[in-house]
Amino acid sequence: MSDFDLIIRGGTIVDGSGGALIEGDLAVKDGLIAAIGAVSGTGAEEIDAKGRIVTPGFVDVHTHYDGQAIWGREMSPSSSHGVTTVVMGNCGVGFAPCRAEDRDMLINVMEGVEDIPGVVMTEGLPWNWETFPQYLDALDAGERDIDVAAYLPHSPLRVYAMGERGANREIATDEDLAKMRAITKEAMEAGAIGFATSRLSIHKTADGGSIPTFEADVAELEAIGAGMRDAGHGTFQVVLDAFVGWDKEYPVVDTMMKASGRPATFTLASGNDGPPRWRKVLDMMARSKEDGHQVTAQVMPRPIGLIAGLELSVHPFSLCPSYQKIAHLPLEDRIAAMRDPEIKAALLSEEFGEGHPFNALARNWSWLFPLNDPPNYAPPVDQSLAALAAARGCSPQEVAYDRLMETEGKGLFLSALGNYEGGTLDSAHEMLTHPDCIPALGDGGAHYGAICDASYSTFLLKHYVRDGAAHKIELAHAIHMLTAKAARAVGLYDRGLLKVGMKADINVIDMNRLALPIPHIVKDLPAGGRRLDQAASGYDATVVSGKVIRRMDRGTGLFPGRLVRGCK
Repeated sequence: MSDFDLIIRGGTIVDGSGGALIEGDLAVKDGLIAAIGAVSGTGAEEIDAKGRIVTPGFVDVHTHYDGQAIWGREMSPSSSHGVTTVVMGNCGVGFAPCRAEDRDMLINVMEGVEDIPGVVMTEGLPWNWETFPQYLDALDAGERDIDVAAYLPHSPLRVYAMGERGANREIATDEDLAKMRAITKEAMEAGAIGFATSRLSIHKTADGGSIPTFEADVAELEAIGAGMRDAGHGTFQVVLDAFVGWDKEYPVVDTMMKASGRPATFTLASGNDGPPRWRKVLDMMARSKEDGHQVTAQVMPRPIGLIAGLELSVHPFSLCPSYQKIAHLPLEDRIAAMRDPEIKAALLSEEFGEGHPFNALARNWSWLFPLNDPPNYAPPVDQSLAALAAARGCSPQEVAYDRLMETEGKGLFLSALGNYEGGTLDSAHEMLTHPDCIPALGDGGAHYGAICDASYSTFLLKHYVRDGAAHKIELAHAIHMLTAKAARAVGLYDRGLLKVGMKADINVIDMNRLALPIPHIVKDLPAGGRRLDQAASGYDATVVSGKVIRRMDRGTGLFPGRLVRGCK
């Protein structure tokens, strides 16, 4: 009989603390780390990690697997990139609590905000819950490759407490606030990891309306915060509306922390142009810490934006009237139609019609770049469609059109909305390395036809650690950010470190083999829905609760992942 369930031998152990690396073995028994160093004895399974790094599993605090965790077992792309725990319910959108009559409204919100086709949710969600504790029980009953944790989302909470008035963004009454406070307390005690909301103006429903939480009164957030205080548990997550100014928006974070007595985490990014306003936000966070609060900013390690293409949700011609006439056709037929000189002339001259704000990003020519294989997430500004058009003496529309024709409609574009200040990752690097920031915002499980950023952990290790010159981050620091630091930001203390007694979530990584191919389309969602997926090379093994879920970048068919219920 073996002494341990698993032994990983001879690797470079990067324990997640940010401290010195050590060479040695790591043993696992009963889902926990049992020994580190020179491990004698035998393992029922052993992995040779010589020449590899051994790290804790990564913690991704900003995902939207609320639906995928119900209808699927693989939390892909995240689990392909060393992530062993994801937190969902971010941005205040989700599927619980929810009465039967409000299901279509929540689907409408999720379709607009997170680009999940309504038919996918209609087909894939069993709706065998109403309350948030019941939704957690539904998650708990399923099996999946990695662990999931869930925020109580604001939009469903508001509609559940207020009915149609909540959906119509009416001001909450004292009775409404008391309901929300009680439901929040109940959700926290049932295992919600916290409460999440969005104040962002470009977060719209599928029919173009504002989401239920947009411009919600601060008194409403204070009442919800009081529910968190009643439970003595939870993290407050918010997407602030930076478009109206940080001076106006950031105080909401302080207000919520004071009302709840709980930590907060929020989205932070730099603009591509203009002054670096994000530095002022870091100063605001410092003052919050001086007042005794714990606040963390979530930062995307590469440009924030989307991927555009004819097979995806947006592209440079998606809202042109002439394109709308052929949009329903199969790709081959659309390409054939677009080769017609009359249609081409029309598409090159037409302005965009009405549509979701995200569509405009596909015509942000100065920050729209060709995306090739392997993808360059830090492209030089002279490769933007605006710059390429200027060099050719034509319009950016012509450059985009030619690329689509040359690639038979398969060509992709990267739209860099933010975090690419001055055409470099300098600001992203500075924010990432700040003591109060963590890497996040991959949005796994959402934006199925527009974003595939759940690979940011692999990108961080490849770009900043292995290949980094101008943007170097030391290995120990990078692993700390992806593991213990991220876990602590949302109140998870049983994972994120390679330490005896901790949960055995582990990666064995070949840094020399680490690579990112271009995202690709798969059709594995309910109702045959399509999504962007992105693989990785370099992960020799990923372990969840002592079980090897991936070997050499492929799933093993084991699904030990479970619901993580928050605790005090």
